[in-house]
Amino acid sequence: MYHAFSVAETIKTAWHVLKRNFVPLVVYSVISLFIYEIVDFFKAFILIEDDVLTQFIFIFVQLIVQCYIGLSFYKLILTLMDREYYEFEFKDILPSFKMTFNFVVIGLLTGILVAVLVFFYVLAQRNLGLESLFEVIELLLILYISLRSIFCICFIVDDDSSPIESLKQSFEITKDNFFKTLGIFLIIIAILVTALIPVFLLINLTGLDSKGGFVFRLAFYCWFILTFPFIQVIIMVTYRKLVYSHKDVDDDIAETN
Repeated sequence: MYHAFSVAETIKTAWHVLKRNFVPLVVYSVISLFIYEIVDFFKAFILIEDDVLTQFIFIFVQLIVQCYIGLSFYKLILTLMDREYYEFEFKDILPSFKMTFNFVVIGLLTGILVAVLVFFYVLAQRNLGLESLFEVIELLLILYISLRSIFCICFIVDDDSSPIESLKQSFEITKDNFFKTLGIFLIIIAILVTALIPVFLLINLTGLDSKGGFVFRLAFYCWFILTFPFIQVIIMVTYRKLVYSHKDVDDDIAETN
């Protein structure tokens, strides 16, 4: 049976997927966090050169590592969703070099877009004034483009699409569901904020630590490990449901719940 895209059904399905695969998703989150920390360690203690070229090279390498980890996490979620009753190997969740390259290109294009928007904002601010108005316009534009293009990463993982093709596909599936997609991401923000509240309350009320200290960092790790898998599952389930809705075909995810 065809299922139109529904915010409530998407969150319900994402919760079902998370409960069913909680352990592997949390374990992979821990591994991802460990790799991020290793990269930060090299950045802080191994690189002693502070020239522009060295900094640029390390930032680029860091971008590649982050893209690879992000893609592998998305592939893991898709594999868990598609092969619920089948075994899979570790190699099945590893993205190809082409996928990583395409993701890096998306990251670079995003950086260029932000730079262009900042340039026009500064230009308008200096010549026209009305800083608040242009700031609001810039933020709304970034929000709109982000929501329409966020699923390009999913298409890179799922369909091995090129950067431009994946952006077109993302814009296509969100064309008639922009406000529902916005609702999904408002829920994501609410989840992140809600999970942070007890962390800050515990630190502030007990006075155990100040921002940036050991307890704060440990609390951040716990927050990341518990919230990151759910957020990524929501994104991937939203992507799949938008694709099914756009193609007007059976919603396989809903049928398995």
